[in-house]
Amino acid sequence: MDEMTTLYIDKERHKFSVAHFTIFSATERERLHGHNYSVSAKIVAPMGANGFSADYNVYKSRLAKLCDSLDEYMVLPGKSPYLEIDKSGDSYRVKHGGDEMFFLQGDTLVLPIRNVTVEEFSRYLLDLLLKDSMEEDLREVELCIASGPGQRGCAIWRAS
Repeated sequence: MDEMTTLYIDKERHKFSVAHFTIFSATERERLHGHNYSVSAKIVAPMGANGFSADYNVYKSRLAKLCDSLDEYMVLPGKSPYLEIDKSGDSYRVKHGGDEMFFLQGDTLVLPIRNVTVEEFSRYLLDLLLKDSMEEDLREVELCIASGPGQRGCAIWRAS
């Protein structure tokens, strides 16, 4: 039987800032605001013959790259059933309920998520991390996104 180890990565540099609004229904949403999110990960893998299971530096680098890809953007949920997002010149025209908003395309990311929440961010980033880690012998990965102290959402993947 494999000897399993668990690595925890929770570095100060693994963070990103985004503007967003959370959508509650077809007519209710938060006002536009921003958060400073932090990212942490738990990785379970078999212990290698050389005394380690996974290279911390590889995963720290991957998490930093994911954070950098989101940092300082306006984020829109491209899969929301309550938003209509269209391109209008160099902007996105966004309709929600009776509101119409415009966001510069260069400042905005439309992500394949249903809402801009820690739960959706954790699933989205976990999927991207797993894509970059397909060659490794991982057994479980948990990726967490915190929007402030004591408030986070996590997504978990387990090998079948």
